[in-house]
Amino acid sequence: MTPVPTVLAEDGVLLREGLVGVLERFGFPVVAAVGDVEELVEAVAEHRPGLVVTDIRMPPDFSDEGLRAAVRLRREHPDLAVVALSQYVELSYATDLLDSGDGKGVGYLLKQRVGDVREFASVLRNVVEGATFVDPEVVRQLLRRSADPLQRLTVRERQVLELMAEGHSNSAIARRLVVGDAAVGKHVGNILAKLDLPPDDGVHRRVQAVLAYLRGQAG
Repeated sequence: MTPVPTVLAEDGVLLREGLVGVLERFGFPVVAAVGDVEELVEAVAEHRPGLVVTDIRMPPDFSDEGLRAAVRLRREHPDLAVVALSQYVELSYATDLLDSGDGKGVGYLLKQRVGDVREFASVLRNVVEGATFVDPEVVRQLLRRSADPLQRLTVRERQVLELMAEGHSNSAIARRLVVGDAAVGKHVGNILAKLDLPPDDGVHRRVQAVLAYLRGQAG
């Protein structure tokens, strides 16, 4: 596994030190661990990392400073993978981050997920490789709501879209739903058509489907 230079932004000293240990254990050497967004932006400019892991709420106001810095960094460095950590489910934050760049190589993760360090490391690796990841708890809460154009989807299509939002490939979705790859491919095609997504690169369309899902639920 190729090491991925990483910049970590977390204002809590104990959590920051704990995350440094986890990241370095799983092949993400931390080239800078900072406590505010100014230091985050400076560290990215200096070290040119492959990954940024940042808390959403950072000093001085503890609102969305980390998120805004992440979106800015994605615009300046489109190939930079970014994973944002949040204490709570905050949908607008997820959609803002997923809208940045081309929507690939981004993740929105609840801090409680860090407790399973192997799962956390797996998410980071997938995001670095270009996946889009939305925390399963965020997805579960969204499924309790309904909004167009998602009402066009069947129950099975919504299940497939939920798993797409969690970053799973077609093969992984097929295994989870105990169906064939061809069936999943058909469902994905139906989802893209029902969400009125124009023909484009396959990965980009999947990302757009997830964004449509999140925007629709936010409405």
